[in-house]
Amino acid sequence: MLACTLLILFAGGLQALAVRVQVTWDIGYLNISRDGLSTWRAIGANGQLPIPPIYVTQGDVLELTAINHLDMPVTLHAHGLFQRNSTYYDGPALITECGIPSGSQFTYIIETRDQSGTYWVHSHYRMEGIDGLRTALVILDQDMSLLDEYDEDVLLTLEDWGQEPNNDLMERLQVTPFANLSTDHPTVLINGINANFLQPIRFTSGRRYRLRVVSMSFTYWFKVRLPGHTMQVIEADGIYSQPSTVDGLDMCPGQRYSVIITAKESLEFNYALNVTFYSDYIPQISGLTPRYHHVPIVYRKDAPTKTSPLIEDHEVKWADEYAMESRDKHMLLEPVDQHIVLNIKTLINKVGIPNYAFGDYAYNNVPVPPLFTALTTGDMALSPSVYAPQLNAIILKYNHIVELELRNPDTVMVHSYHCHGHAFQVVETGPVNSNSSIPAKRFRGRQPMRRDTITLAANRYVRLRIKADNPGVWFQHCHQEQHSYSGLAFTFIEAPDVMQRTLRIPQEMIEFCRILGHPTRGNSAGRAGSDMTGIKPPLAITGTANSIPDTR
Repeated sequence: MLACTLLILFAGGLQALAVRVQVTWDIGYLNISRDGLSTWRAIGANGQLPIPPIYVTQGDVLELTAINHLDMPVTLHAHGLFQRNSTYYDGPALITECGIPSGSQFTYIIETRDQSGTYWVHSHYRMEGIDGLRTALVILDQDMSLLDEYDEDVLLTLEDWGQEPNNDLMERLQVTPFANLSTDHPTVLINGINANFLQPIRFTSGRRYRLRVVSMSFTYWFKVRLPGHTMQVIEADGIYSQPSTVDGLDMCPGQRYSVIITAKESLEFNYALNVTFYSDYIPQISGLTPRYHHVPIVYRKDAPTKTSPLIEDHEVKWADEYAMESRDKHMLLEPVDQHIVLNIKTLINKVGIPNYAFGDYAYNNVPVPPLFTALTTGDMALSPSVYAPQLNAIILKYNHIVELELRNPDTVMVHSYHCHGHAFQVVETGPVNSNSSIPAKRFRGRQPMRRDTITLAANRYVRLRIKADNPGVWFQHCHQEQHSYSGLAFTFIEAPDVMQRTLRIPQEMIEFCRILGHPTRGNSAGRAGSDMTGIKPPLAITGTANSIPDTR
């Protein structure tokens, strides 16, 4: 359900017309088969799946109302939106809010004046997102000159879809290794339907198509390419890039790209957009992983489809997420005020199930969301002692330049890192093993690419930079839901002193915490000082990471 009202905004003496876009989601269960393989109780909005994408124009105010008819709390996260001055609308459960109780409703206010591009919205409570509660969010540009770069705008959403409710699956994964559950490998939905039953995308010769590709995945990677055509990348994760010509996209869970594809002049052949759903760290099982799908690209209804010879991945020029350059005027952030190094560690339990951590402890929720702690503990909010160890809380000072170094020493496992509240600059990547012959790759230009989601490849590190100019509590996590669920997350507590002067949590959210039985004041346990009585001790993840040469 969508409604629009007009707002008059005044800035710098100029009058601008903005729209208040009101979207209502009546969230409930649906018994549905989306992939033609199994029927189970999924989660939809307004009695439907897929949930229609949301379109707004930069400068609009999106009011997204969630009416909760589930038997558990609900939250919503606008993936990639900064939520400047409104961290409490960011959505991760028990981090910035307690959740919307069953039978209640709440409206998230999402400002878009500083952002445009391609995003998505999903639940951030347990497994609700992968069970259906997700859709694309497109913020159309105010800058009309950008429209000169293309003629048509095409949205392509890519989803993973399981064979049962994922909360049930995650409970089983605590006692049964994933590799023994071959039937649990997800299938693929493209634009919300079984990828094998897609309607064709029609191309007109000579026209330029902006293809917005959204990986709304919580598990595996997607590769996208259109043989016989090249792609010009112009956007990654809502940030415009310097145009670069590639053959295809290799996308980790949560990433988005916009590419320009120029249609051929000839109508002799039709083509197929190839979509591969894969994971490097899962043993290949024929028909399950990887999965191959083809989206028909039709130039002429009766034309044959041109077949392309199979080529090896290393022969394809994939978009390089580490080496792109931003088109905006955000220069390299320097000098660095705070350098943070986090090693990914893994602990395998007695039945072969891994727990993960950025550092020494697996992430876990606590009774008081850290945002509430940051706002109610006065000067103590600047001390790590008021945040339970399992929050992996890192305190950032206002306006400091922060360099975050994430190290993945595992030789097999790959992760997908998503940053809430910021788009980070991609500064450097290289091998974890100092004896590796692979050189480090450091950005040498003036305007590093900024984005909010990036691959943490096996045996690699990345260095990323942000400016701590968005006071709030921001969840940082692996976007593979099983990994995040198993502890691979940490939190930025950004400028808590500034938060206390400028932020006020909506009273409805405080009441929701009371209904759900969560304290709203004090440290992580709802107590004073560093007294964490009543909180389960954190799960320590032992192990060491290989050293990395310092190339700064």
